[in-house]
Amino acid sequence: MRLLFVHQNFPGQYRHLAAHYAAQPGNEVVALGEKRNLSGRPAVPGIKLFAYEWKSEKTNPFEDPVLRAIRRGKRVAAGAAQLRRAGLRPDVVFAHIGWGEALFLKDVFPEAKIILYCEFFYRARGGDLGFDPEFPPSAEKILRLRVMNAPLLMSLDAADAGVAPTRWQQHQFPAPYASRLNVIHDGIDTDVVAPGKIPDEELVTYVARNLEPYRGFHVFMRAIPEIQRRRPKARIVIVGGDEVSYSPRLPAGDSYRARMLRELGGRIDLSRVSFLGKIPYMEYVALLRRSSVHVYLTYPFVLSWSLLEAMAAGCLVVGSRTPPVQEVIRDGENGLLVDFFSPEAIAERVDHALTNRNELTAVKEKARHTAVERFDLKQRCLPAQLGLVEKLAGMRPARQAA
Repeated sequence: MRLLFVHQNFPGQYRHLAAHYAAQPGNEVVALGEKRNLSGRPAVPGIKLFAYEWKSEKTNPFEDPVLRAIRRGKRVAAGAAQLRRAGLRPDVVFAHIGWGEALFLKDVFPEAKIILYCEFFYRARGGDLGFDPEFPPSAEKILRLRVMNAPLLMSLDAADAGVAPTRWQQHQFPAPYASRLNVIHDGIDTDVVAPGKIPDEELVTYVARNLEPYRGFHVFMRAIPEIQRRRPKARIVIVGGDEVSYSPRLPAGDSYRARMLRELGGRIDLSRVSFLGKIPYMEYVALLRRSSVHVYLTYPFVLSWSLLEAMAAGCLVVGSRTPPVQEVIRDGENGLLVDFFSPEAIAERVDHALTNRNELTAVKEKARHTAVERFDLKQRCLPAQLGLVEKLAGMRPARQAA
């Protein structure tokens, strides 16, 4: 087969799928990403990596999501057209629905099957917007959601199929499109992320790509004084950067970590709290293996890999009672659920988990079982992804002349 992967930060969600196809004899695997993000990266065995130039231009903030997506889409289309002129005729094109990269791929490769990675569709109600009263959206932000969704709908209209990683994320899309989406997670390598030695110390872990409200960082920080009061021997380790991925932007030089430390002042014993920043993957996995209790909080938004990896590592998870988490965790069965907005309840749950660690061993084992049964890369997710591709490729019309 001939396959093209399009992702501005390749490999992104295609890390395992692209590597699998590249390892199979006879396949031609090509990837197209943004030059700025790909510069300096080592070559991926078996994958021909190309880059397109992209420079963001300032526009009216309200119109920006559409205009920026169209401009990026045109740059991607130009790069794809150059690949076509060089002889590339992909059977299947994979592209992330965000950023506008997929807008014109069907026009460049009309004979190919286009499969979109459908990560999120914005909603004025029932999702992330307006969930946290501490950060209320403006009236214009609510209107702007339709502008943000416009490139997503345009991309869906020019695609043959889509993949959503969870059912909740699938259901955020409009019903006519949601019915065309296949629920297949990217997959967790549960051979790599596996339980370690039962920890002796009281280690409470929190992980996010960046420390920000969307992942409940502000609420977790407010829970720390009470956790420390209840558990004087507990050590808290926090992993994540100081940038902002999804939450409201901050003035230059500021961060949500700095804000929370200013707010909490001397109420936190920082000698028992470690901020590790962003750490190498295997160091992060080793931390999960040592964790006594892992806290995962999120708005109704994209479910993090880190939750499923924590479960695969056999962590005792205290998670927010929000829809993405509730799809995976059943309270008292394979984890403990708690009110997202209550620092007191989070502290109480952490205290309960540490006090009853031995009695909750079955909960940790069930967490691991859930991760393996539903999200294992090799046994579940990758075969499902390959099956979808084979099904679509089998429906491919006769190849047209260039």
